[in-house]
Amino acid sequence: MLQRIQTIYLLIAALFNAGFIFIFKLWNYELGNAVYIEDVYSALGLTLFSALLSIITIFLFRNRKLQFVLGRINILLNLILLGLFVYWSLTISGETWVSEKGIGMLTPVFSIVFLVLANKAIKKDEDLVKSVDRLR
Repeated sequence: MLQRIQTIYLLIAALFNAGFIFIFKLWNYELGNAVYIEDVYSALGLTLFSALLSIITIFLFRNRKLQFVLGRINILLNLILLGLFVYWSLTISGETWVSEKGIGMLTPVFSIVFLVLANKAIKKDEDLVKSVDRLR
């Protein structure tokens, strides 16, 4: 059943990971050179893997427990990515090398929010199925 609300949440999380990260810059250097995700290969790999994991999770609707676990793994992956972005923003000094930090560093935060909402909806479906099984 692909018409559930968690499908929408997972698609939005995949969109944040695979789409918006290429549009928004991570930071600007003083000279006006923008740094996008394509310039940082480790972050690029993590974001694309997270987007792929979101898409795979959508099609596991028959196995809600595995879907829930993959959602949690995806949340942890985005937390690691967010930690990398925070580390980079703190180690790159503010005015000597970088003049502006971009909104691209916040895309894992939005992705985490939608993954949590998807996991809540998956848990709600699982609880509904368990309650119906109890009545049989």
